[in-house]
Amino acid sequence: MNWSKYSAPLAFYPLAGKMIPWFSAVAALAIAVGLYIGLLVAPTDFQQGDSYRIIFVHVPAAWMSMFLYVVMAIWAGVGMGLNARLSFMMAQAIAPTGAMFTFLALLTGAMWGKPTWGAWWVWDARLTSELILLFQYAGVMLLRTSIDDLRRADRASGVLALVGVVNIPIIYFSVKWWNTLHQGASVSMTAAPKMATIMLTAMLLMTFGFWMYSIAVILSRVRCVILERESQPAWGNPSAAPEVAEAR
Repeated sequence: MNWSKYSAPLAFYPLAGKMIPWFSAVAALAIAVGLYIGLLVAPTDFQQGDSYRIIFVHVPAAWMSMFLYVVMAIWAGVGMGLNARLSFMMAQAIAPTGAMFTFLALLTGAMWGKPTWGAWWVWDARLTSELILLFQYAGVMLLRTSIDDLRRADRASGVLALVGVVNIPIIYFSVKWWNTLHQGASVSMTAAPKMATIMLTAMLLMTFGFWMYSIAVILSRVRCVILERESQPAWGNPSAAPEVAEAR
């Protein structure tokens, strides 16, 4: 199969429509199982009690907030390097989902911090850098919408996204570089997990579910972006793109 043809928005539009239901179903199943294990099966923590269970949403959301920003920046970089319209569209579609997960990470972190630290918010290095990440997502989206010329908007927001990648290692290593209240990583690529296997299973299932959800939502959003931006005569030709013509 010639996958390169799907680099064109016209060809990618129907393919994305076919993939969305599959990713949505897998996301719903993984999140449902992950929540069941995390909330009902995993044991109570001997120090924090049941309040620790917010970790099964908080940590995957924080991981996705950083991961999606890097993916967004990569798509933006590919768009600038290859002058690929679909790459810019993908970057545009990723930003709102990344911002949502960043907000969710901050919200659940505050909910977890209140019983743990006695405060909803502290100017901790990890929390502050995560808040800056939310501002970065907002900045990329606002910059894009503030420029009328699509090409200039793509490149300006792409440069901003690429520059902002420097904050990702700051977020990740902040608990090692500074003396912070935020606990260290429970899961590391270089060390054994610091939690029970059942807890790790729930967390990984939630992460996988959030990942599948992100793909489904981003594909759905990029289809909307394609319809909005590729409003050329060919798109209105039912014989050339019947699915797109019907969607419009």
